[in-house]
Amino acid sequence: MGSRTYTAAQSAAIIEAGVLAARTEIDALGDLPDQLGDSFVESIEIIRSSAGKVFVAGSGTSSAVARRTAHLLSVTGTPAVFLHPMDALHGSLGAVESDDILLAFSKGGGSTELNQLCRAVREVGAPVIAVTETPDSAFASDAEVVVLLSTRPAADPGGMIGMGSTLLAALWADALARVLMRIRGRSWEQVLRTHPAGAVGSRGMRDEPEQQPLVLPEREVDIL
Repeated sequence: MGSRTYTAAQSAAIIEAGVLAARTEIDALGDLPDQLGDSFVESIEIIRSSAGKVFVAGSGTSSAVARRTAHLLSVTGTPAVFLHPMDALHGSLGAVESDDILLAFSKGGGSTELNQLCRAVREVGAPVIAVTETPDSAFASDAEVVVLLSTRPAADPGGMIGMGSTLLAALWADALARVLMRIRGRSWEQVLRTHPAGAVGSRGMRDEPEQQPLVLPEREVDIL
């Protein structure tokens, strides 16, 4: 453990700083529910109606969110694959077809390789969903659906280090995966079929309450 020990006052100061950091990001996450609007519905509709896969991409810290999102979408019943932007531009783009979807994450919208990937995907004929904080970016202009997520300035140290903003994007993706899971009526048996290993697989089919499917109201018909 090392020879250095902190005094009680020093330990208290460290804990206080950690609590402040955690609360700053927790407060930022609390802003998400008010930001779920039409773009969330449009994202659900595009993904739900697609016959292909969802490719998820991001650069830097956003790539971690993209990898996590691809995994959770697949587990919850929406086939998804993480696509590294640079690898895609060096040949992996060939996996993307017109009935697929690109879900891309970029807070600032200035990632050259990600923007190039979005343009290339649209040339293939596949739609792009862009999750960003920058509506006037080239990244946003290359997307069919733009999901704008606004993060409190304090949530990202210096406004540059992606901490709170990436958590907010991940929470948005969690909401997306959960709602799609309910719309698709994904059962726990189906989840275990795709996740047979680890602690999840070892649980087996216990008396788990089934997730309630989300039944959408019928479309309204205009009466002339």
